[in-house]
Order: sequence, then structure tokens, then C-alpha cells
Amino acid sequence: MHTPARGITITGYGQSDAGLADAYAVEDEVLRYARRQSELATVRPVSPASGAALTLLAAALGARAVAEIGTGAGVSGICLLRGMRPDGVLTTVDVQPGLQRQAREVFAGAGFATGRARCIPGAALDVLPRLADGQYDLVFCDGDPGETPEYLAESLRLLRPGGMVCFEGALSALDAAAFEAQSQAARELVRTVREHPGLFSALLPIGDGLLCAVKH
Repeated sequence: MHTPARGITITGYGQSDAGLADAYAVEDEVLRYARRQSELATVRPVSPASGAALTLLAAALGARAVAEIGTGAGVSGICLLRGMRPDGVLTTVDVQPGLQRQAREVFAGAGFATGRARCIPGAALDVLPRLADGQYDLVFCDGDPGETPEYLAESLRLLRPGGMVCFEGALSALDAAAFEAQSQAARELVRTVREHPGLFSALLPIGDGLLCAVKH
């Protein structure tokens, strides 16, 4: 019988599961630069553990087409692109064109050709209806928490059977007492995903919570 190792520590982190998961993730200078750009823009990027999970999920799906709500400074986009197939295209939506310019810079710095990322400025609920039905392997949602129920409906339309939708910040939104409307939307989202007959789902306790569901 395998005996787990005891007393393992990772320098700079405590023993919390979240800290260990973030410490386990290895990030290169491109990702660290993208994180610094996020800080300058006062945008909260996905945690290292959540980024590693996105790379893993995109790779497991063999993703060719991924849609992202919330480009930010490109941290999550790099993680998604690194897991996607070499011919895959990331379609990423954000209301701030300036952030998308920064994201294009970090995508290029990570070695991705210009055609690998399609950056569309605008509100997610204006842009998503223009995307094709059933053509996406993965949809990653990191936008307005108050709009997450609508993001779910659009994601289910966009995904192929066997495709996956992921929501960033599910745990933090559930605890956001200062933003009652957003918190209520998050609770509605978690309940809907958990009870949806067409989804297999799990809430991963990494970063601010990564809610994932596969369409079947």
C-alpha cells in the first residue's frame, strides 16, 4: 500500500490546499510578465493553479476552438493557448480594447502567431450571440459575475457535445456579501449547473473557485 509522504513543504507557501496548488504550478517569464501587466491594469488574473488547470483541460479536450469571456492582460489566454492544438484559435472578448492590446503583446511574446487569437472588443452578451452554434470545445467565463446565468445559456449553445464550460471565481462570488446581486447570480449559476440534466460538473477549489461542466 502506498504511504503518503509526510511533512512536505514548498518554500514560500503554507500548507493550505490552494497555496500548495499554486506552488505546484510552474510559470515562465512570459506568464509572470502578463501577471505584472494585470497588476498595473488593476485586473485580477486567474491564479497559477487555475491557469494550469485551464491548460490541462484544453489539452484533454484536444481543443481547436475556445471562447473566452474576459481577456484581461492575457494570463488565462496564454494558459488556454498552450493547451490547445497547434492549429487552434482562441476567440477572446473584453470590453476594454486597451487590455486586449496588452494581451496581443503577451500572446506574441509567448510565441503564438497572430492568427491564433481573435480579440473581439465589446460586451460579452453583445458578442457571444454572433458566434456559431456548436463549434467550440471550451468556453471560459471570467466576466461580470452578475451575468453568469446568461453566459451559461450562451455557452451551452456554443459548445459541441462533449465540450466544456468553466467559470472563474465561483467560490469568491458566492462569498461576496458586499455585492448581493452578484452573489445571488453566482448562487443561481452553481445551482443551475449542479442540477442541469445535460451537464456533468465539478467545483474545483483552486484559485477563487473554478466551476467546470461538460455538455453531454
